[in-house]
Amino acid sequence: MSAAPVELHVEIDQAGASAVDVLAQASALSKQKIKLAMARGAVWLTVGTNTKRLRRAKKTPVPGSTLHLYYDPGILEEQPLPAELVADEHRYSVWYKPYGMLSQGSKWGDHCALYRWVEQNVWPARKSYIVHRLDRAATGLMLLAHDKKAASALAALFERRAMKKSYRVMVHGHTPASLTMRGQLDERAAITHAKLIAYAQTVDCSLLDIDIETGRKHQIRRHLAAAGFPVVGDRLYGRPEDLDNLQLTACRLQFECPLTSATKEYRLNQALLPAL
Repeated sequence: MSAAPVELHVEIDQAGASAVDVLAQASALSKQKIKLAMARGAVWLTVGTNTKRLRRAKKTPVPGSTLHLYYDPGILEEQPLPAELVADEHRYSVWYKPYGMLSQGSKWGDHCALYRWVEQNVWPARKSYIVHRLDRAATGLMLLAHDKKAASALAALFERRAMKKSYRVMVHGHTPASLTMRGQLDERAAITHAKLIAYAQTVDCSLLDIDIETGRKHQIRRHLAAAGFPVVGDRLYGRPEDLDNLQLTACRLQFECPLTSATKEYRLNQALLPAL
């Protein structure tokens, strides 16, 4: 059984001690465990109004700063499945995010986040920036930028809905040939279009292609569940007893590249898509 999580906030009142020493003394955790927490993004340093992750074990915090430790053994011991490179466009890259990998980290760590996994596992090493998000339980295509200007330009495509995103989804039940779902999600308009690809009577499941006009949190899952066709494996909005992983995959991205003006389209290999 893993030890209980530890959350500490230590104000530095004198110079000289390393962050590892300060946190080890304050938490009663070993220096080795503190260094692991640092490497996996669970240690933060606040200087003035600026708070950032601290990964340098030898860093000596200055008086007036504050160290933050968010140590959860269960989170720090997690190991994601490896991501797969789909395309390397130099200033950005396209990846297949597997089930269980995060789009971004939390205060408790980021070693299971796609951007951090790429920074640590791809050579030559490059800084990676989040451009958009995909649910932890979902799989599929994600963009990572490798400089701040590229990140800003690509993120703007999503903000102004200039990024065409398509999904392949397996749901319970026999859906109509086409289905458009509209309504308010989190007090904002949301529109989802579904097209039936195939239906298997033996398991009473439908395979759908999905396009969305908006990007609300869990939009596809919530709309399909409300329509009576919950996504297979969706234990949050669908059937709690489902044993499958979430059968929702971001399978296609199409956009005009803001860096080169070229039209770009990326599709997932058929083998990585949900199938009846």
